[in-house]
Amino acid sequence: MSSESLQSAQPAPAVCRRTILAALGSAGAAAALTACGGSGDSSSGSSGASESSSSAGSGGGEALAKTSEIPEGGGKVFADQKVVVTQPTAGEFKAFSTTCPHQKQQVNAVDNGLITCPAHGSQFSVTDGGVKKGPATSGLTEEKVMVDGDSIMLM
Repeated sequence: MSSESLQSAQPAPAVCRRTILAALGSAGAAAALTACGGSGDSSSGSSGASESSSSAGSGGGEALAKTSEIPEGGGKVFADQKVVVTQPTAGEFKAFSTTCPHQKQQVNAVDNGLITCPAHGSQFSVTDGGVKKGPATSGLTEEKVMVDGDSIMLM
């Protein structure tokens, strides 16, 4: 979807963006947009960059998602960034590492207010990352996020 938005921009920069994005992956998206976009691309660069999973924001963080993409009482796992973002109550966003403290496997699901590790079934709270069901004996590590407009930024 993000590459379609970029295609609607000026033809030469769109080709450059796609090539660089494919070569660098999501980690280099912000650099690619800056390198190829130029100052004349500001009208479409903002909307294209905000749809990217890793556009840089004014706070120096990484845009993970729109606030509307994170369900209240639930969350979403961002496997590439190794972070899970939750919205325990309306307008409150939290983030935790996806690394389960039990055997360092990656959590992969958020459902019914619980973050779940598929390896041995450990479950963690979307509110504070605390253990709700073992075998894990400690919770998920909290990560820093902030809301910038309607974007959730990983700090």
